[in-house]
Amino acid sequence: MTPLLRKILGMSWLLTLCMFALLILGVFTIESAARHLPGGGEAIAAKQVQWIFLGAGIYFITALVDYKWIKYLAAPMYVTGIILMIIAMKYGNKVHQLEVGGLSFQPAQFSIVAGFIMMAWVLQDLAKWHPLLSLPGAKVAAIAVLALIPFGLVALMGDLGSAIVWLPVTAIVMLVSGVPFRYLAVISLLGAAIMPILFHVILPSFSSRGANRIEIYLDMLYGRKVDITGDAYGPYYVSMAVGKSGYKGVGFKADSSKRSLHAMGYIPKKTAHNDYVFGVFAEEQGFRGSLMLVLGFSLLLIQCIFIGYYSRDMSGQILCGAVVGLLFAHIFENIAMCVLLMPVTGIPLPFISYSGTFVVMCMFMLGLVQSVWVHRKGGDGEVEEKVKLSKRGKQFKLNRRRSDERVNPNQSTQRGS
Repeated sequence: MTPLLRKILGMSWLLTLCMFALLILGVFTIESAARHLPGGGEAIAAKQVQWIFLGAGIYFITALVDYKWIKYLAAPMYVTGIILMIIAMKYGNKVHQLEVGGLSFQPAQFSIVAGFIMMAWVLQDLAKWHPLLSLPGAKVAAIAVLALIPFGLVALMGDLGSAIVWLPVTAIVMLVSGVPFRYLAVISLLGAAIMPILFHVILPSFSSRGANRIEIYLDMLYGRKVDITGDAYGPYYVSMAVGKSGYKGVGFKADSSKRSLHAMGYIPKKTAHNDYVFGVFAEEQGFRGSLMLVLGFSLLLIQCIFIGYYSRDMSGQILCGAVVGLLFAHIFENIAMCVLLMPVTGIPLPFISYSGTFVVMCMFMLGLVQSVWVHRKGGDGEVEEKVKLSKRGKQFKLNRRRSDERVNPNQSTQRGS
């Protein structure tokens, strides 16, 4: 059996099937959610399929390449992400996206993936550079420096959703890398202490839109009067669509005769297929469909945690943990904002929303997780190194025995007898 075939057969096919099942479900949901756009939902769904084919190639290539080699891409990806965010701040559109060859992508999402790959590489080799760098304080400092630079740029861009994603990713990286709970507790308390300053002073200066969305969320949460024809239009009608769906929902592509709020145009048409895609899905498939979707996401994340547990080194554990943190943040925030548990932020639902390059990034991340599983017992290079060390050890013992025999020939005679 060739090494390539052994890797293919050794993949976690449950993870692969779960990922593609969510992607297929997302294509049908996008087709229904984008039916009011010019060209119809079929055109948008066809574009999503093209992105999925591209992501599938990246997924399998990443899975079959040992993730220890991907660390050499960490620094170039990290620097590229920072440069792209700076360019997007000056030349991007209103949501800080860049367009290349007719394709638009958001550098903030790319920088998060590059950031935790960089963290995995640095934290793996930190102790090799100097023994003092293995202390918890050094790990916290390294994570803080690597996270604060792109986080600060995201804050300057006013992208509240991508900024929030950094928090769970950084917290999980600290936890997996061995930072003691007392450090995490102190950091959490300090974060809670400065939260009022961030909300009342810093956030309005960077993103007035983000501060306004949080105020609308708090007003709706406490039952205060809001303008449902203005800024509260989206969260009000999306949450109503989820709430009225019942157990079975109104059905796939239901029309206005079935009292579908999406068919009647109450769910914002421009964002129904990305930001508010869960609202459309929940209205059409009801509670049972929403429950199955959440169970599918749960199975996917549990698989990533399971693979991270069997990783051969810390960098693999950090990669799996960071992927779980990033996906969970997107899943929780996107679903929670559709049911008024969180303020509205412009982050997509992984594998379900039409998100272009983001679905490719998600498949690339799961390819990293798959690579951790495929190479959990060591890559070919490591096996060869172990064989070399074993041969050196045997040769050393043989030479030592011959030396002892020359020094004490009587002992060798007694051994022979």
